[in-house]
Amino acid sequence: MKASELREQSTTELQERLRNLRDEWFRLRFQQVTKQLPNPMRVREVRKDIARILTLLTERGTAGPAGE
Repeated sequence: MKASELREQSTTELQERLRNLRDEWFRLRFQQVTKQLPNPMRVREVRKDIARILTLLTERGTAGPAGE
């Protein structure tokens, strides 16, 4: 997802998306360990999307305690 698309979303939408991406990242890591991961590049994409969202939330000053 592009940063420009993320900038258009509200803070609550970004926080919800962050929660979903973290859940997906957990599932992907689990699949990777069990050798059942269909697309290994998806792990990298999800990590970068999480970083983009955290950057935007930090810019807005709403990242919360410990990045949550």
